[in-house]
This record gives sequence, C-alpha cells and structure tokens, in this order.
Amino acid sequence: MSGWIALIGETARLMVGLPSYEAYCRHMAEHHPEKAAMTRTEFFRDRQQARYGGRGGGRCC
Repeated sequence: MSGWIALIGETARLMVGLPSYEAYCRHMAEHHPEKAAMTRTEFFRDRQQARYGGRGGGRCC
C-alpha cells in the first residue's frame, strides 16, 4: 500500500513541475559518479530557476 502512496505523491509532484530529487541522485550516481550531487535545497532552487528564470532573464511574467 505504501508503494502506491509514494507513486501517487511522485506523480502529483511531476504534474506540478517538481522533479524527483531521488531520481536526480540516482542519475548522478549512475552517470556522473565523479561529481557531487546538489543538496536537496540546491536542487530545488536549480529547478525553480530553470522553470521560472532568474534575475535578469527568463520570463516576463
């Protein structure tokens, strides 16, 4: 049952544009073991910046 709850939670996060930090960590470990993965906070900020843009760039609204 808890597997279904986790899957529903992950699906909901992806639907609103929040990628999975756990999937990012798995990807980094498998494909880029020589690089340090971002912290959860860094990952969240990076994804927000990529989605909404940052200072002096990105979207107008």
